[in-house]
Amino acid sequence: MIELRGIGKSYGSGRERITAIGSVDLTIGAGEFVSIVGPSGCGKSTILNMIAGFLPPTAGQIRVNGKPVVEGRVPEGLGYIFQKDTVLPWLDVAKNIGLGLRYRGRPKAEIDAKVTDLLNMAGLAGYGGLFPHQLSGGMRQRVSLLMTLACDPKVLLLDEPFGALDTHTKIVLHKELLEIWRRLGQTIVLVTHDLDEAITLSNRVVVLSSPPSRVALDHEVTIPHPRDVFSVRESDAFSRNFQAVWHVLGEEFRRNQAFDHVAHRSAA
Repeated sequence: MIELRGIGKSYGSGRERITAIGSVDLTIGAGEFVSIVGPSGCGKSTILNMIAGFLPPTAGQIRVNGKPVVEGRVPEGLGYIFQKDTVLPWLDVAKNIGLGLRYRGRPKAEIDAKVTDLLNMAGLAGYGGLFPHQLSGGMRQRVSLLMTLACDPKVLLLDEPFGALDTHTKIVLHKELLEIWRRLGQTIVLVTHDLDEAITLSNRVVVLSSPPSRVALDHEVTIPHPRDVFSVRESDAFSRNFQAVWHVLGEEFRRNQAFDHVAHRSAA
């Protein structure tokens, strides 16, 4: 469903040129849930933005569902959930969720049925008439997710959507996201700084190296689905998977810290 071949990203030119992403090769199959982790500045969000067509790669090619990604054109069937919720404060919950369908000219009856189904699926039945300021942060992020799901994306990109939430709210949303994924079967790519989150949710965890980035590890999570997000962290399998990824990720953190230290001394 998603193919990255020799993807690189540089900024500036000449002596000021900075290579953020060196060469990344990655294939993600239909229906997979893949998380991308790595040190700060390694290009995790940049990769999502290139998959979505928001940014062009400096080198290499990206394909989504077999078609090359073109800058400025979001691939067909792709949805994106940002770090900050994107609900519109002047619309109620139901109108926010149905917004994309209204832009597509769908009949009102179809929109209403779709919105009702999504509200029920996300445990928000009865909240359709409320406005965003009446919701908690977790509920607003849930509405953002439903706004994207309303348009039936085949590929879902998530850029740290739970990072600002408290632990309990985050885990509840993990449960709901896994249930939605099992029901709808999208291909999901999640960028996160939270390794616990990555292992709890994903089929695979991809570790990016410190810049210039490459794939340092592509780890298959050996915990069967369905997973109980409230108890999975207590299992031996979770510990084994965490340690296998941390062995590589921790080393990349060390390298990145050493690089930052040298760069700071050079600048001084």
